[in-house]
Amino acid sequence: MAESAELAEIRRDWEALGREAPLRASLGEFGRRGPDLRDAEFLAAGRAQIDGDLERLRGLGVAVRYGGALDFGCGAGRLTNALAEHFDEVVGVDAAASMLAEAERLDRGIGRIRYLHNTAPDLALLPDDRFDLVCADRVLQHLTPGQARGYLAELLRVLRPGGVLLLGAPDRAAGPILEALSAAAPHRAVRFVQRRLLGYPAPIRMHPLPSRELADLVRARGARLADSTSAGSGVLWHHMRHVVAKAPHREHAAARL
Repeated sequence: MAESAELAEIRRDWEALGREAPLRASLGEFGRRGPDLRDAEFLAAGRAQIDGDLERLRGLGVAVRYGGALDFGCGAGRLTNALAEHFDEVVGVDAAASMLAEAERLDRGIGRIRYLHNTAPDLALLPDDRFDLVCADRVLQHLTPGQARGYLAELLRVLRPGGVLLLGAPDRAAGPILEALSAAAPHRAVRFVQRRLLGYPAPIRMHPLPSRELADLVRARGARLADSTSAGSGVLWHHMRHVVAKAPHREHAAARL
């Protein structure tokens, strides 16, 4: 399927971020100016997050196989490298070639990592039931709501039955006034404010993914929202970290009947 105009605009914005400050942008620090993060600091942040995620899964009693993992919207490879310390094979997918160039430079996976450039509105380059664990950390909110729903369905498609999706996304704006403004403001106006007034290297689209909506979306795809926890509130958004468990084969088949 061909890249849509909206998806092309998002990709161009992230190409610019990947050229100017790929490490900060991968961490969501869009507005900061000055030198980018150091490599060691960037990779340590990914290691701490993935180690914490896997410990969280153990605490929830969620079993994980350590065969293959997918890092969707991998950026410069912060989580991809951390996943390679635990999984036999890791695939990182991103739409921005500039981000993937930085990820290749930072590859510490000792042959376990493969990076793929994907500009399609789906993940047709990946087969069904392929990965034991899928990460999509602070990625879907940068797409339109329709694109986010489509990619969420694709992430669950490539996740094997019994596998786990780790998903990070804002569930709401940080306050009612901002929530009203974010819902009403035209996208072009938001782009102007971010670029000209806030000094972002490139505009960043943001949309919340409410937890209740997420639970309904994954249930329709044979999965369940196993756990949700706050990841803290920034100036603009309240972020959540979700654990989505895909049903085993028999349960998945029954859910479609």
